[in-house]
Amino acid sequence: MNLLRTLAAISSMTMLSRITGLVRDVLIARYFGATAATDAFYVAYRFPNFLRRLFGEGAFAQAFVPILAEYKNQHGKEATKSLADHVGTTLVWATLLVSIAGILGAPAIVMLIANGFDDAERLRLTIVMTRIMFPYICFMSFVTLAGGILNTWSQFKVPAFTPVLLNLAFIAGAVLLRPFLATPIYALAIAVMVGGALQVAIQVPALVKLGMLPRISLNPVSGLRDAGVRRVLKKMAPALFAVSAAQISLLINTSIATRLATGSISWLQTADRLMEFPSALLGVALGTILLPSLSKANLEKDTAEYSALLDWGLRLTFLLALPAALGLATLALPMIATLFMHGQFTPEAAANTARPLIAYSTCLLGIILIKILAPAFYARQDIRTPVRIAVGVLIATQLMNLVFVPYLKVAGLALSIGLGACLNAGFLYWGLRRRAIYTPLPGWPAFYLKLALALALMGGVAVIGAAQVDWIGRALPSWQRIAALGALICACAGAYFGALFALGFRLGDFKRTTR
Repeated sequence: MNLLRTLAAISSMTMLSRITGLVRDVLIARYFGATAATDAFYVAYRFPNFLRRLFGEGAFAQAFVPILAEYKNQHGKEATKSLADHVGTTLVWATLLVSIAGILGAPAIVMLIANGFDDAERLRLTIVMTRIMFPYICFMSFVTLAGGILNTWSQFKVPAFTPVLLNLAFIAGAVLLRPFLATPIYALAIAVMVGGALQVAIQVPALVKLGMLPRISLNPVSGLRDAGVRRVLKKMAPALFAVSAAQISLLINTSIATRLATGSISWLQTADRLMEFPSALLGVALGTILLPSLSKANLEKDTAEYSALLDWGLRLTFLLALPAALGLATLALPMIATLFMHGQFTPEAAANTARPLIAYSTCLLGIILIKILAPAFYARQDIRTPVRIAVGVLIATQLMNLVFVPYLKVAGLALSIGLGACLNAGFLYWGLRRRAIYTPLPGWPAFYLKLALALALMGGVAVIGAAQVDWIGRALPSWQRIAALGALICACAGAYFGALFALGFRLGDFKRTTR
């Protein structure tokens, strides 16, 4: 398998997801603005999203994929299918019970994470939308199970495309359903559920084609009798602490944001969405293809291949994440004004959103590195080490909030998250080096020097170009802002990659294949 080609394929699907997500966020900003109702939606969406990452993308995927790869390579298809059936049964029933509890306990949950909301109407909206969206985790648990199976069979495109359907549901809700509802913001909550159902539906044909569609038993405890399920649950236990540490930090930050100025949650969410653009295009895509490849190298005890895969991933991360971070920092206001400053989204909201985006950008490299370095531990079925690091980072992040938030407000929350990610990545890297799991290949000092020269040129182009336009002035038509931003981004990319080419970088240098 050509990893660079696979990365390009996944990134193209992820790019489509991020573009539709950007359209979604632009429409939400246009039709709903940074208002109390929008803040209520984002808070309500936070808890089901927290559980989705807890049960799905995070702890479950980290524990399930290496064990599934082991079954596939050592025990045959029948045993692997049986494992998928039993794991699917356990996961779906568990999330169904959690959903019922969440619907019944929504008022207590909202008071826990939105205790800064001081008006009854905003609390009521948050409780209603929490109840509407809680069953979303049932859909996403199956989607994550399906994605783990497909990725293990090197079928990456369908899982990468799946989030597009949620974005399309959001777009339809904002444009088509909103005008017909007495409370328009409910359209977004309904869209979440429709998007979840669509994401399940698109996975089924791909699983059927592989002969790996999980069969969900009506007996909730039948899966617990399987030894493979018990192994997955045993690995999930520490992973839950690792993932929950990061997600609990986000919930605490949400609670802090509810005590800040109205609109703070929306500003932070919008900045977060832009930051996730490069994070998903590179970090998520690389982590997705590296975990099965690293698991296979670990099973074959090929330590040289294991280290070389990590070196390849790290070089690509530095090559692409650093210019993305520099671009977000220098072009924060131009991007936000161009993309979101329409309708209910005011120039003041654009300026307030730019601050947390700049804070995020300073730490983007750390955020992406975690997605490369953590799978190096998961592939070895070592989840305890990332757990200990994550718990320490949770404490450090909240201590940083005490320092930054009083002075920087919502930007302080973003800065704490970003610096926490850098700490996390640093400790993960140190752990890999200390255990001799990863040994850098020759050429890193020259690599760093060339990147620094290219980044300096790009930064100069960005700063000078951005200063030529009044981005938040209402006198500038939208089409002129779009044209100016597009030309500036192209100039920055041309300067960076042109400099790298002049310094001897070639695409073929980053090709890598794996069996």
